[in-house]
Amino acid sequence: MSVTVVGSIAFDAVKTPFGERERMLGGAAVHFALAASFFDEVRVVGPVGDDFGDAELDVLRRRGVDVSDVEHVAGGQTFFWAGEYGWDLNSRETLETRLAFRAFRA
Repeated sequence: MSVTVVGSIAFDAVKTPFGERERMLGGAAVHFALAASFFDEVRVVGPVGDDFGDAELDVLRRRGVDVSDVEHVAGGQTFFWAGEYGWDLNSRETLETRLAFRAFRA
């Protein structure tokens, strides 16, 4: 039996007192899928935009995660979150959130 996770597939920008990354793979579905892949077969479901490529999907594939239900939304952008952590890594400040969207044409 496999585990199916439905949720956010995102890019994150994170700043901590120890360093920062401008664009890294993130989102609850991604984190859950990678962790659960150590214990069972995992299938991830969610939308991504034109800015999400094979390199990002390969991170999941290398852990054996089934990405066949990740939907590429043509003309869309992938969910994005930016945040900053202080010395207490249990709390953070959200600096920016961009929801995934699809470009509609009339």
